Amino acid sequence: MTAADNAAPDPRDRLAGAIPRLRAFAISLTRDVSRADDLVQETILKAWSNMEKFDPATNLDAWLFTILRNTFYSSLRKTRREVPDVDGAHASQLSERPAHEARLAFKDFQAAFDALSPEHREVLILVGASGFTCEEAAEMMGVAVGTVKSRTSRARKRLAELLHLEDGEDLFSGTDGATQAVVLRATAAAS
Repeated sequence: MTAADNAAPDPRDRLAGAIPRLRAFAISLTRDVSRADDLVQETILKAWSNMEKFDPATNLDAWLFTILRNTFYSSLRKTRREVPDVDGAHASQLSERPAHEARLAFKDFQAAFDALSPEHREVLILVGASGFTCEEAAEMMGVAVGTVKSRTSRARKRLAELLHLEDGEDLFSGTDGATQAVVLRATAAAS
């Protein structure tokens, strides 16, 4: 007899024979044939990759059933923490724009804003960002209300030109609130 004849048979050779029993057990746990087949496949993969942990002196079926059972309950614990979201409504609320887009948009806005004349920057800061009415801004600036409205309109138009926006294009779609405040308040006050 050679050493190879005395060696115990490789337990991997017995895995295929255990599949029908594992499948029946998986179906009884999952109550779903498709999920049961996935569970059996995962069990076989785990057993195959961890075969060095199996003691050949013990029962292979018991070891496989334990792996299957533990895999099933681990999966069950994970799915309990998951929120069913078939139509994607919940996931769409969790999405967030990448932070770098807002930083880039603000950087572009800042460069364009800096390129405006001091009068245009002043009126956008007072009427847009600070929320003063055209009347209040006119009093602070010592000019007529019509002048404030005109400057606000021209400042907004120039800002749109500097940002290469087309007529009617949303000036800051997707940008932060501070940037939008300067423009949107200015628009509302000028009308």
